[in-house]
Amino acid sequence: MRHQDNTGKFIAFILRHHPESIGMKLDEHGWARTEDLIAGIAKSRPFDMQMLEEIVRTDSKQRYSFNEDKTLIRANQGHSIRVDVELEQKTPSDVLWHGTGEKYVESINKIGLIPKSRLYVHLSKDYETAKIVGSRHGKPVVYQVNAKQMAEDGYQFYLSVNGVWLIKEVSVQYMNIL
Repeated sequence: MRHQDNTGKFIAFILRHHPESIGMKLDEHGWARTEDLIAGIAKSRPFDMQMLEEIVRTDSKQRYSFNEDKTLIRANQGHSIRVDVELEQKTPSDVLWHGTGEKYVESINKIGLIPKSRLYVHLSKDYETAKIVGSRHGKPVVYQVNAKQMAEDGYQFYLSVNGVWLIKEVSVQYMNIL
């Protein structure tokens, strides 16, 4: 299981940030040829289509999607490279949540939520999910985001296929720390 987790993280690294690390390219929508991904990973560890299908199927965060015939694969969100994963603009619920580590609170309280090296800020649909996300960064801190007011003020929200809400930024005025 540990090997599968490490390979899953390696796939995320490749499809979100550095496809060139295995000599691969993504198209403008973030799609990679499945056979290129498998061949690139197989250079450093045992890997085949069956293993890739298992990782995609069992990934708890549902980070990846295949096209219909599984000849293409992409990360659903979290990219640091410019791709258009064809996000669907949606109207969010009144409140969304952002989990982070305690060490980032001072900065967030000053400048709000910014994507840093990624294309979007990630928001969760519920407090518990945000708390889990925050715990990956140390002691978790959860912000409540007034998504209703942001939408009314013209901010555009997108919902990735795996249920993560994405937005370009969140100003301090729309956030409350819990």
